[in-house]
Amino acid sequence: MILIVDDNQSNLYSLKKLLESKDFQVDTADSGEVALGKALKNDYALIILDVQMPDMDGFEVAETLAGYSKTKEVPIIFLSAVNTEKRFITRGYASGGKDYVTKPVDPEILMLKVKTFYSLQEQNLAMKKAQQSLELEVKGRRESQVTMKSQIDHFHLMLESLPQIAFTLNEEGVIDFVNGKWYEYSQSEKQFPETHPDDFNIKEELQRCGKKGTALELEVRIKKTESGKYRYHLLRVTPVYDGDSIKNWVGTFTDIDDQKKVEKEKDEFLSIASHELKTPLTSIKAYVQLLERKLKLDKESAEAGFVTKVQDQIEKLNTLITDLLDVSKIENGKLKINKKPTNLESVISNAIDTILQTHDENRVKIKRDGIKPDILIPLDEIRIEQVLINFLTNAIKYSPKNNQIIVTTFVDEEEQEVKVNVTDFGIGIPDFKQEAVFRKFYRVEESSLQFQGMGIGLFICSEIIKQHHGSIGVSSKVDEGSTFYFTLPLN
Repeated sequence: MILIVDDNQSNLYSLKKLLESKDFQVDTADSGEVALGKALKNDYALIILDVQMPDMDGFEVAETLAGYSKTKEVPIIFLSAVNTEKRFITRGYASGGKDYVTKPVDPEILMLKVKTFYSLQEQNLAMKKAQQSLELEVKGRRESQVTMKSQIDHFHLMLESLPQIAFTLNEEGVIDFVNGKWYEYSQSEKQFPETHPDDFNIKEELQRCGKKGTALELEVRIKKTESGKYRYHLLRVTPVYDGDSIKNWVGTFTDIDDQKKVEKEKDEFLSIASHELKTPLTSIKAYVQLLERKLKLDKESAEAGFVTKVQDQIEKLNTLITDLLDVSKIENGKLKINKKPTNLESVISNAIDTILQTHDENRVKIKRDGIKPDILIPLDEIRIEQVLINFLTNAIKYSPKNNQIIVTTFVDEEEQEVKVNVTDFGIGIPDFKQEAVFRKFYRVEESSLQFQGMGIGLFICSEIIKQHHGSIGVSSKVDEGSTFYFTLPLN
């Protein structure tokens, strides 16, 4: 907006009409006092100021405006019909004027000057706003940096106070912070503690998780720097996401050596008990088979039914003891995985055939779906078949009203892995209990009374897949069914 100041109403009117004809917004004042009041109240891009005015002339108005921070930058064009001498023009510039136009006013010259100063002032205002905005942004960033630093310091203080070894990694997986406990097991803040030769390599496992963006949970033995002794620790490394990308990783080593010693004693007892039970059980099984052949019972007779039930119970007990022995081997690091190039589709077919042969074919229906991976994969055929049979047996067991099962396979060339799904339409598992089903001796409370078992089958499966450097998991909805799956690397 432009302010015109003149005590002559006809001059005000003619100048206002001239400027409005060129699409300028115009305000007027008929005295210096009125002009000062309006200038302090409103924002003007230009002031056209008459020099000769009663009470307060144009020079005084300009000098007063120059004393206020709000108006000192507003350009002023003086108008004068009398004072054309050099000293008056000089005073006009000294008082804050940007230009001097004499009356009678040449409309074209005045418009050129108005457009020039109006444009310059608008540019100045835009630059000031941009500068203010930039200053606010810089201030905001500084405050954010201070806040962030305070949060990081607080976070590091919390990590320092933990009884565990704590550390953080940047988005590239490089260690950028460790707490004081770290140096009990490592001499360098950039070097992971030394692990036992028989345990997984921490860097390699982190690289695998980094590619998938998943958390790492691993039991490892790490070497204490002073004593040189290895102690069991539970390593957990969790990614911290910023939107869809990983910002950094937070990890801890929790000492579980004492707990492992107690578990080892328990597992040794289980191992001894299982071995001791295995011998008489084998003898019982052999004597029952001999008794069945000796008696030559009619298959329809009640006695033959009793013998069959005894054999079934012996087989269940044998399976239970075998599972306990497997748990003992896992805990002692003696579960051997003998990998060799094997056709996975052949393993899947054998597992399905085994289930169909040991169950009523009219009651159990297994559908094979997806791409059949007719390729050689390095795996332990017996152990992978054990996992599949466990998945299929559970699918039948926990689907008493619907024995339809779907076995699906996918090959992910990008991730270089194959995925096997076993889907049932049974009772399902609540969301918050799905991760826990792979823990040792864990049973879902809702099904523990209805279905028998010790809760070790899935634990064994998870350890077998872990030994193959694969992943295992479940997705499920209550009363709709479950999909248990595992993945195996192609090479």
